[in-house]
Amino acid sequence: MKKPFKLFTAVLCAALALPVCFTGCGLKPAAGASPAASVQPVPFPTGVSSARSGSSHASGGTASSGPAKEKSAAGTSLNVLDNSVFIGDSVTLKLQKYVAAQRKKDGSFFGGAEFLTAGGMGSGNALEPLGKSSIHPYFNGKKAILEDSVKAMGAKSVYIMLGMNDIAVYGIDGSAENLEKLVKRIIRKNEGIKVYIQSVTPIIKEKQKSTLNNENIEKYNNILRQLCSGQSWSYVDVASVVRGEDGSLRPEYCSDPDDLGMHFTDNACQAWVKLLLSDSGAKG
Repeated sequence: MKKPFKLFTAVLCAALALPVCFTGCGLKPAAGASPAASVQPVPFPTGVSSARSGSSHASGGTASSGPAKEKSAAGTSLNVLDNSVFIGDSVTLKLQKYVAAQRKKDGSFFGGAEFLTAGGMGSGNALEPLGKSSIHPYFNGKKAILEDSVKAMGAKSVYIMLGMNDIAVYGIDGSAENLEKLVKRIIRKNEGIKVYIQSVTPIIKEKQKSTLNNENIEKYNNILRQLCSGQSWSYVDVASVVRGEDGSLRPEYCSDPDDLGMHFTDNACQAWVKLLLSDSGAKG
């Protein structure tokens, strides 16, 4: 008569052990899955905080940095983009939105890069004080001066593409001078930060203006290249991977041929990302 009691005891113990197995031995996250980003700014997307989508005057949200040893197709470690911030106008905003979309499929895409973008922003108006009508990217829900946002984000490198909205207003030389002032302000506030100046990209041939045209954009870029060579800054020639033989933005890379003729398609963003993750891009 003792056997039934022993059998009952064994069954009871097994039942009690099951919850332990399902809690203490729970499933591990899939390799490559990344924790939710704390995201300080830049949402590509929302207004600058933790979102990852985009609006014209938004800063981008942070994304997870991805596995430490992950490599890009070009062979560059993706964590070269961790603690990096991309600053730009609506052209960079498109990159921000593209990256946000890719991160929905792969959280490690583009490393841990973040964004500070605003439609219509140039180095000239970025130097202006904050105001109701000023053009500055949002950070944590509020407009903020670029160098302050970069500091708050803890950035170790910054990628800047500005000038498209400056050339027609300040001229080629004035635009370059404003960019230099802006970069030096960022450096003063962020000691030791690595600076990457990205060339302004061309527009399609049919949308060139008397002042804002591909010839002047190229002249501006040449000044930026010389400026970088005289400083400890790196120059990234994004224009080289999106322009055609005539120096204009390749038609297949233009998303608004009937409007401004300067904004990118996803394929153009893909070419941009590939450059940044190559030895000549992210590594400077």
